[in-house]
Amino acid sequence: MATIKPFKGLRPPRELVEKVECRPYDVLDSDEARAEAGDNAMSFYHVIKPEINFPEKIAEDDPRVYENGAATFRDFIRRGWLVQDKDDHYYLYAQTMGSKTQYGLVVAASVEDYLRGVIKKHELTRKSKEEDRMRQVEACDANTGPAFFAYPDDPVLDKLIARYAALVPEYDFIAPQDGFRHQFWVISDPRDLQIITEEFAKMPSLYIADGHHRSAAAARVGAERARRDPHHTGKEEYNYFMAVCFPASQLTILDYNRVVRDLNGMTADAFLQALEKNFIVEKKGEEIFKPARLHEFSLYLDGCWYALTARKGTYDDQDPIGVLDVDISSRLILDELMGIKDLRSDDRIDFVGGLRGLEELKRRVDSGEMRWALALYPVTMKQIMDIADSGKIMPPKATWFEPKLRSGLVVHLLD
Repeated sequence: MATIKPFKGLRPPRELVEKVECRPYDVLDSDEARAEAGDNAMSFYHVIKPEINFPEKIAEDDPRVYENGAATFRDFIRRGWLVQDKDDHYYLYAQTMGSKTQYGLVVAASVEDYLRGVIKKHELTRKSKEEDRMRQVEACDANTGPAFFAYPDDPVLDKLIARYAALVPEYDFIAPQDGFRHQFWVISDPRDLQIITEEFAKMPSLYIADGHHRSAAAARVGAERARRDPHHTGKEEYNYFMAVCFPASQLTILDYNRVVRDLNGMTADAFLQALEKNFIVEKKGEEIFKPARLHEFSLYLDGCWYALTARKGTYDDQDPIGVLDVDISSRLILDELMGIKDLRSDDRIDFVGGLRGLEELKRRVDSGEMRWALALYPVTMKQIMDIADSGKIMPPKATWFEPKLRSGLVVHLLD
């Protein structure tokens, strides 16, 4: 059963939130963060991307970067740009993209739950990225950015969330970078805190949607502190880390598409002919074609769009991995025809999140930067949960969640 608890959030005063908040650390590079922060000293980028505080370029994993981030974080607190709540709270965080709003509960999730597999993952993590987040968490003594969880839909929580969503929010703003609306409420009523805790305790699992490295790093920090603490009781704040938990049915997963630099020595005609072995290939013409169903793909090559439909026998709808279009395309196109074995490291391939649209695929191919593009039908949250429940791991570059969680709205202190 899932264990969560409320916590004393450290967060900006209402009048400063739009100066402080920013995008998460891992969706932009240092130059982009420096440009977005500009001359805004309150931007939370100064804490989560502290390499921008140095006059010249510096390695992101330089010890001075972590030290600077921690010092800047303490300065934010000293200046009153971040203020800790006096009591334990849960928080409600809503994101609106277009006509759709999703509501997540901000909680302190259990390190022990992560270690025991109650909090389930579907992606592999890289040790270097885990180490980076561990050093950042240790330096700041805080979870400065939340992990992104899904939970099985719960009618009791739905009713409670609807009640708070009808109130005036603590924060309410449109983020300039994504154009999405972000709202935030403080849940302080003791009875409501108890209801949330009890409803989560009934859930057999929580699922990491996004933020696998944050979760792994936070769990490693908590476990190490427990090991070092001679008076460890299990109730210390370091036994928990911050997560925003959304009902699974509300989450939007966009397509995560591929662009490739070459045809692995083949002509365009030879490539199309080779595809016929495992796919029904149908020429669609110059108008953008978007996959409409599972096992249907969209190929853009030489100014023309093609529909690719996987032939029966090339996939296994009874297997949580074998059913995935990302697995089909990786095995039968990228590996078998292109010789691309490792999607994480091969520089012949790049990836485009679905928010940019298929127009971005067309642009990158038409520019000559890339030779061809492949669009996939999006993975579903049920597929992710099935894979996590089975203990298997998703193929790389399979999911793109949108909207992204903003950073700087609330921080969880470990001490």
